[in-house]
Amino acid sequence: MSDWSKVTRPIPVPNEWTKPFWDAAKQGVLALQRCRSCGHVQHPPYATCTQCIGVDLTFEPVRGAGTIYAYTIMYHTGDKRFASAVPYASIVVELDDAPGALLAANLLDADYTEAKVGRRVEVMFEQLNDDITLPQFRLAAG
Repeated sequence: MSDWSKVTRPIPVPNEWTKPFWDAAKQGVLALQRCRSCGHVQHPPYATCTQCIGVDLTFEPVRGAGTIYAYTIMYHTGDKRFASAVPYASIVVELDDAPGALLAANLLDADYTEAKVGRRVEVMFEQLNDDITLPQFRLAAG
């Protein structure tokens, strides 16, 4: 398995659209942006709905269960902070509660060779500092 214990991750900087996402993650909740006009769920957050261009947007909790939509295995790193984790699986997850909304993360608590399109995953939260908690994913139990 990849050794993440020595990795110092870059810290995301919330903006006016992403702050509710990061605030929810800090509480151990995965919340995605939903358009109140058409019901579309989207990620990453935007100023308008990507389907109907509506501006009545809110954040709602979603279950953190989904599937690996795509992945890549990182054998080399352009950022030296990630060197101790190489090789590792960088994944894109499509959540059951939000078809089409894709989240980028790392596959944790599993060997990088376990990353396969269609594998079931579940969210876990990695606290980076007092302000930012990063949603990550592990293989789903069962």
